[in-house]
Amino acid sequence: MFLHLGRDVAVNSEDIIAVCDMDTATWSRHTRAWLAAADKAGQVFVITDELPKSAVVCRERGDTVIYISQISSKTLYKRAEEGADALNELSEW
Repeated sequence: MFLHLGRDVAVNSEDIIAVCDMDTATWSRHTRAWLAAADKAGQVFVITDELPKSAVVCRERGDTVIYISQISSKTLYKRAEEGADALNELSEW
């Protein structure tokens, strides 16, 4: 199943490691330093021109990739749950 993160970006839900709320995650200097290092390494992809609300950490082809999205972590979680529920309904047929 794929999860739409915004704009034209969707990721395989199996590749998602974490979905972080930007409001709370960036309070820690350790998290800010980790994001800065990942950005410097070319692992961060900002997929919004709006206020970023979530960071989605993925493992794609052995590499860590971080997508910065305007969609809240709560909305992304709901989308993932709805997709899983729909998939379960199809498998029951």
